[in-house]
Amino acid sequence: MSSTDSKRICGFTLIELLTALLILSLLAMMSYRGLGAVLDARAQVTGETEKWRRLSAFFARFEHDVQLTAPRRIRTPTGEAPPWLARPELVTDPILEFSCFSSTEGIDVMRRIGYRLNENQEIELWLWPSLDIASGSMSAVLPARYVVLAGVTTLDLQYLNADAAWVNVWPSSRLDPPIPRAVRVRVVLASNEEIVRVFALIL
Repeated sequence: MSSTDSKRICGFTLIELLTALLILSLLAMMSYRGLGAVLDARAQVTGETEKWRRLSAFFARFEHDVQLTAPRRIRTPTGEAPPWLARPELVTDPILEFSCFSSTEGIDVMRRIGYRLNENQEIELWLWPSLDIASGSMSAVLPARYVVLAGVTTLDLQYLNADAAWVNVWPSSRLDPPIPRAVRVRVVLASNEEIVRVFALIL
């Protein structure tokens, strides 16, 4: 066998090299797309997990607050306000505010708190510095505001009265007790999920 025949047997032709490179390129492209799909799915799962974690934290906070509701009227510069005050949806005021027990620096005190959906699609928690609003100091009536849930398009609250009927305001009549029997919370997220929770109140 001549040396020329030996080289021809051991080597690769240009077509074989190009075919091998094409196959390797296709495998690399498929691997890249597969890795991208895995990373996209991971990011989506992480985002969904974080969204439902924040939603769960909001409902846990809301339930904790309403479970500590106290039947204590408050004094305001214009008179008195009921322990549980629920209004129709307004531009600036909370749709719900109530008196409750709260822990401040390790001391249990009574405070006035409220919930409101602002114009940025955020549910705000309002915390007044004291239960009664002093008429002599305007700074005392300004609550601290904290965003407890973002990405919300609708916050709808309803209240169960003594006749086992759901109403949108509280008190809805003079016969209503200071605190409703239960509160129903409906939240619609910007991603179109709708979540409804019902919390019984300890009277």
